[in-house]
Amino acid sequence: MNILIVRLSAIGDIVMASGLPGTIKKPNPSSRITWLCQAECKDLLKDHPNVDQVIVWPRKEWQKLWNERKFLQLIKQIRQFRKLLRSESFDLALDLQGLLKSGYLTWLSGATKRIGLGSSEGSQLFMHRVITREGGNQDLIGSEYRYLAAEMEFDTHSFDLQLGISKQSEESSNALLGEMRDGPYLVICPFTTRPQKHWFDDYWQSTTAQLQARFELPVILLGGPGDIDSAQKLCQDTKIINLAGKTNLQEAAAIIGHSAGLIGVDTGLTHMGHAMKVPTLALFGSTRPYLETGLSTSKVIYLDLHCAPCRRNPTCDGRFDCLREITPDMVLQEFSQLRAKP
Repeated sequence: MNILIVRLSAIGDIVMASGLPGTIKKPNPSSRITWLCQAECKDLLKDHPNVDQVIVWPRKEWQKLWNERKFLQLIKQIRQFRKLLRSESFDLALDLQGLLKSGYLTWLSGATKRIGLGSSEGSQLFMHRVITREGGNQDLIGSEYRYLAAEMEFDTHSFDLQLGISKQSEESSNALLGEMRDGPYLVICPFTTRPQKHWFDDYWQSTTAQLQARFELPVILLGGPGDIDSAQKLCQDTKIINLAGKTNLQEAAAIIGHSAGLIGVDTGLTHMGHAMKVPTLALFGSTRPYLETGLSTSKVIYLDLHCAPCRRNPTCDGRFDCLREITPDMVLQEFSQLRAKP
């Protein structure tokens, strides 16, 4: 069977969906799986052990033509992309994003059968079948993708988050680590897309100082290009090793995979810790994408205040009580217990 998975972004969602190709292929090893994504997520998928091909949606090029009102040129590009997708003769297409844009691209593929996950914005009109996101164990990481697999009669016991790392990325990540590549180190991932998901700089500084004192290990900060200024501020007058903006996604995954443990907020890099099977402590407040990781060495701290999860609509006047009440001492205690497990 020739299968197309459409999950265009974001990094965390792709990490949590990364167990689906292996789940599909286990009973059907001859199946061919293609993943359609945006350019910034390609690195996360191109070396995935169960993804045979990655196709990039040229979103920025289409957006540019639209903004410049070059509609005939845009139509030509859409037709060319449709031709590319349909040349693959997909038997099945899975729209994991469930938005109008992903539904349209799924329809554009010409797949014989199209299944949408929680389809909205009219994307359900492009689907032969829609499966809810609300089924199964909602507390378990990747619950919606596991439920989709179960509804398609796949064995979800084999659902295992997977990331692929090339030899080149392993080598370049070692170069970034320098002498640290020969010894254990810890990783923190403090940054994400919205301020109400961030823990506080003073808490990070206190926690990392205690981690360094207790475990006598260096602490590495990972983040994207947009986090560089915030990372410099957080790392000032500390011994934190700042690698924000210095890694691509595969290099970050490699650094996480060789670490002795990770602490992070609700961000794609933190979810990578679960995929790489390292001791991982996730700090959730305004969001809680999951509470259970299925791993004995991973844990979520979530205080379940009356106002949480508020998602994009905080009601605390910027205090972010749900995260302020997660103290450095609490984090240190939970993380120490995680690292003590085999």
